[in-house]
Amino acid sequence: MSADAGSHRIVGITLDERTVVSRSAEIEHEREGAISDLLHANHFAPASGLAGPYHLHLTVEESRLCIELRGAEEGASETIALGLAPFRRIIKDYFLVCESHFKAIRSGNLGQAEAIDMGRRGLHDEASALLIERLADKVALDHDTARRLFTLICVLHLKGSAHAVRSHTPS
Repeated sequence: MSADAGSHRIVGITLDERTVVSRSAEIEHEREGAISDLLHANHFAPASGLAGPYHLHLTVEESRLCIELRGAEEGASETIALGLAPFRRIIKDYFLVCESHFKAIRSGNLGQAEAIDMGRRGLHDEASALLIERLADKVALDHDTARRLFTLICVLHLKGSAHAVRSHTPS
């Protein structure tokens, strides 16, 4: 890996968690996995030329994803904003498919869970392609980085929603 390639990567990531009460174990697992995989392997190169590696803080404000990034230089930072309206349908469908997937796993129906997971992967691929396209003039990222960022965007959309909060009563 060239020195330049090593500088075009995310080395730290946090999510705005101010309004999250609690998340289901499945969603927490998805969040942890996306962050771990993202930090392990990614490509992230801002068009501004901000020197990396980068620490990102993700927030969703007024239907926009805000990616606050700090670069390698002390005090060097910028924010990339992305309107999320084009993602609404995919996010809604993704939540529905994920909930069906989690129910199939909980019920022990692994064949159904695998079939649903194929649809989930298809939505994930569609969302990552859209994310790459919509960010093209702001940051270059690879497919796997976009997939993991989409997972984190979905986690941020769970703030205060019924999907994020589970009662502690047995089913």
